[in-house]
Amino acid sequence: MTEAITTVKCVVWDLDNTLWRGTLLEGDDVVLDDHVVETIKGLDSRGILQTVASKNDYDLAWERLVALGVAEYFVLAMIGWHAKSASIRKIADELNFAYDTIAFIDDQPAERAEVAFQLPEVRSYPAEAISELLTLPEYIPATVTVDSRRRRQMYQANLRRQAEQESFAGPSEEFLRSLELVMEIKRATAEDLSRMEELTLRTSQMNATGVHYSDADLHALLDDARHEVLSVTMRDRFGPHGAVGVVLLERAPAVWHLKLLATSCRVVSFGAGATVLNWLIGAAAAAGAHLVADFRPTARNRIMEVAYRFAGFTDERCACLDTLPDADDAETQRLHILPNPRPAPAAIRLTAVQLAG
Repeated sequence: MTEAITTVKCVVWDLDNTLWRGTLLEGDDVVLDDHVVETIKGLDSRGILQTVASKNDYDLAWERLVALGVAEYFVLAMIGWHAKSASIRKIADELNFAYDTIAFIDDQPAERAEVAFQLPEVRSYPAEAISELLTLPEYIPATVTVDSRRRRQMYQANLRRQAEQESFAGPSEEFLRSLELVMEIKRATAEDLSRMEELTLRTSQMNATGVHYSDADLHALLDDARHEVLSVTMRDRFGPHGAVGVVLLERAPAVWHLKLLATSCRVVSFGAGATVLNWLIGAAAAAGAHLVADFRPTARNRIMEVAYRFAGFTDERCACLDTLPDADDAETQRLHILPNPRPAPAAIRLTAVQLAG
């Protein structure tokens, strides 16, 4: 059996004689080759983040990156005199990436060897490989979504957001209000489905069932009049968070069946999951329907069960459960709530599709 290739999510560039031709601190007039610029832009368009790990003077190196017109493509720049492996560790921690999703490019064999010794999971490439990177399978994502194409901007916005939060002196509720958060819940389109499939696959802590819905599965539900396939997006004054949630709902007059709720872990601290749940409960109340949610415990989604319980879902038996087909497996629980109207969220401006009436 052929082993699946782990896609590269982040490329760490050395600078001297790698990203640019020449050595900055030796007074060279460093320049970018055309194939390097093409590679930088190609990786960015595929949603692969790029950072820098260079032994250099930070101010001079960053000034040169700006002058060369490529500084905007780099999410982080670890420029100083520490070991390259230490820089890559910090990049992985800051961006929350596993080492086996990181690639390192450096012209110096000794630097690549140091990284290989300290971080064997990181893939290293010589500068001579730059021209062929875009053709290698590990640099070709299975899908490139709208969010993929703007992933760099979303990460840069998140770093600015985190920096402001660290310096914010007031209560957390005030900081949330200061973000000017906006959430939109809408019916998904065919163009939304690739990102929604990715959410069901990658989101584990805030996934109510842990079930992966393929693009084909979602298309089938999209074409089924009984089902609502809902996309959740967020933005704030720093920029877009992109697609952060998916709701799969089957509606009948007397009972609404929430088959899946999954939200990105990136927006847990903003109360995104609770906001979606409370909106859905209120919508079901307006329709005069009971609400039943599937919950299948996994090794990582305890936080989602807490969210359901806190919203008012219980294990109490209701006759409405008899109208639903049996769950697909014995581990799936059916949680029930008799909905009641819910207030608008305090820190998020919500716009949502009308499901009732």
